[in-house]
Amino acid sequence: MSRPLTEETEITGPLAGYLRISSTTEDADIFLVFRVFSPDLREVTFVGAIDPHTPIAQGWLRASHRKLDESLSRPWRPYHSHDEVQPLQPGKPVDLAIEIWPTSIVVPRGYRIALSVRGKDYMWQATTGAKLSNFKNELLGCGPFLHDDPRDRPRRLFAGTTTLHFDRRGACSVMVPIVPGPEKRSG
Repeated sequence: MSRPLTEETEITGPLAGYLRISSTTEDADIFLVFRVFSPDLREVTFVGAIDPHTPIAQGWLRASHRKLDESLSRPWRPYHSHDEVQPLQPGKPVDLAIEIWPTSIVVPRGYRIALSVRGKDYMWQATTGAKLSNFKNELLGCGPFLHDDPRDRPRRLFAGTTTLHFDRRGACSVMVPIVPGPEKRSG
């Protein structure tokens, strides 16, 4: 989480997260949630296309699908080929580049931005009571489409402990598209 922003800040465009992780199993699902908090640390959510309490932006990646298409990838938009499964070796760190969907917001002065790194889908709160008539899942912040089917996430691969590795060389970072205010633009 950032310190309180010292000025109104526009964030517009694609985001990307760069992480180094390891797992005790051969795979891991990583979910990145870009969030905004008020000065009293209450999360600010937005009405999304389906869900009434969505964060600013989200991204996710299955670690075994980390292979990048170098010709299509850009620093601000990693592009995964999904043409090869690369299992994790338990305990061995790997680098992940994770696309976070584009956004556009002006964050007020005094608010904070934050990045949550999770092993499961974002949840705004434990229950909302909101549901669409044609979906079984309650709307908790990322719509009715969850990554929780046991056929796709067998416990032997996804119930391990995932470790996030940090070092002084910047193994973990997030690229945020901050648009300069009018007084800082040249020309």
